[in-house]
Amino acid sequence: MKTQALKSQAVDLSPALLKTEILSGLTVALALVPEAVAFSFVAGVHPLVGLYAAFIVGLITALIGGRPGMISGATGALAVVMVSLVSRHGVEYLFATVVLMGLIQIFAGVMRWGKFIRLVPHPVMLGFVNGLAIVIFLAQMTQFKVPGTAEVGAHGMSGGDWMTGLPLILMLGLVALTMAIIYAMPKLTNAIPAPLAGIGIVAAIVIAFGIDVPRVGDLASIEGGLPTFHIPMVPLTWETFKIILPFSMILAAIGLIESLLTLNLVGEITGKRGGASQECVAQGVANTVTGFFGGMGGCAMIGQSMINVKSGGRTRIAGVAAALFLLAFIVVASPVIEIIPLAALVGVMFMVVIGTFAWSSLMILRKVPLVDAFVIILVTVVTVMTDLATAVVVGVIVSALAYAWQNATRIHAKTYTTPEGAKVYQVQGPLFFGSADGFTELFDPEDDPETVIVDFEGSRVADQSALSAIETMAARYESAGKRLQLRHLSRDCHYLLTKAGQLVIDSDDDPDYEIATDYGVRTGQLSSGH
Repeated sequence: MKTQALKSQAVDLSPALLKTEILSGLTVALALVPEAVAFSFVAGVHPLVGLYAAFIVGLITALIGGRPGMISGATGALAVVMVSLVSRHGVEYLFATVVLMGLIQIFAGVMRWGKFIRLVPHPVMLGFVNGLAIVIFLAQMTQFKVPGTAEVGAHGMSGGDWMTGLPLILMLGLVALTMAIIYAMPKLTNAIPAPLAGIGIVAAIVIAFGIDVPRVGDLASIEGGLPTFHIPMVPLTWETFKIILPFSMILAAIGLIESLLTLNLVGEITGKRGGASQECVAQGVANTVTGFFGGMGGCAMIGQSMINVKSGGRTRIAGVAAALFLLAFIVVASPVIEIIPLAALVGVMFMVVIGTFAWSSLMILRKVPLVDAFVIILVTVVTVMTDLATAVVVGVIVSALAYAWQNATRIHAKTYTTPEGAKVYQVQGPLFFGSADGFTELFDPEDDPETVIVDFEGSRVADQSALSAIETMAARYESAGKRLQLRHLSRDCHYLLTKAGQLVIDSDDDPDYEIATDYGVRTGQLSSGH
């Protein structure tokens, strides 16, 4: 059985699979170049700092990450946080911050905190992908500005002169041609990934006819050598630690949130689950190493991950190939890469936007609960206006508060009187901090008969606020000189009430048959009786 399981998990390394994975990696590497350069500008560092980060982070996470098929590298969400650190203290402090950021992420992975990504509701995920699609779209807008005048901002929108006339027409025409090729290619052949075909055909047309349009080399030169080991040149003092710690914690949180959400999204597309905690460790190791090799750090990139998945990349081979191709571009092939027209890469990213945006969410806005529709729109807007991590945190908080309020309003009780004259309250709904006040308002100690039974079979006691509400209710009946019985309390509630110390429980619950027990309140004590 074990041998069969191992065989079922093994990857079929056929020549066709290897070709698909390697070509997918090449496509991703080509799309990584302008992104890494642009995000380097955002952070205020040399383009090679972003390219080295894309190579190292991409390689390590591809090898040991929690989800084969994911692509990681330098991202804009991290770059916008780094810019203030670099402007105040210099790039060496950035390298030290990235090292500490990686160590924090490793710690989060070891502590298995990645599982908390499960708390992100589906409406938040929809808002996340929609907002990210808009961010990717806006980031491409700088390519429609005259080379040398555009200043790259957090989402690509900043000062500069827009193209006009023939240059704009040529740019739009080549973008449209690239998108058309990517759309039509799968209908003709799957021999090569459609995005790679789009880039190759458009580049060939531009070069063959000498069309004057912006090229990759117009952004910056990507020529460089191999990354070398470099210990961050910062004083090893408490003051340095106080400077880099806040940035490290923010970057670690943003990086993990974006990576884990990307992991879930890629898992939904491929139909396979990923290891959240393993991804945390992989991101941490990658950033720690990157900090020692002159890189700006990074995290998962949903745009490039989508390119990889749509191009057929399903194993770790594609991610490794993308990283190695990127290194080859830097070391030996920079002259070739720098003549690729930016329009082809923009066309690829526009197709990513179309594929990433959850168009179905527009159709269900009127069908889902109002709170869910609000969360989808809220997360989308906050993602565009600030960053992904802030948007996700806001979405989770709003969803949690809405859920708490909805459950708080569910608390109610059905009442009836027994033949013996005792009044029974059958409590329905969860009893927790949000419903504690509503719970106490259900009872009328002054007008109730001498014996009152509170039945919790249809309820659930959740927290200390619930315990306090029960104690308050018991005290009110005791003050009125009436006898109170608490029925069908769960075992964990029994434990909590005993632990609370204010209500003493003497219980003889049958552990074998788990017979339901009534707890009677007498002079401040809870005693049991069957």
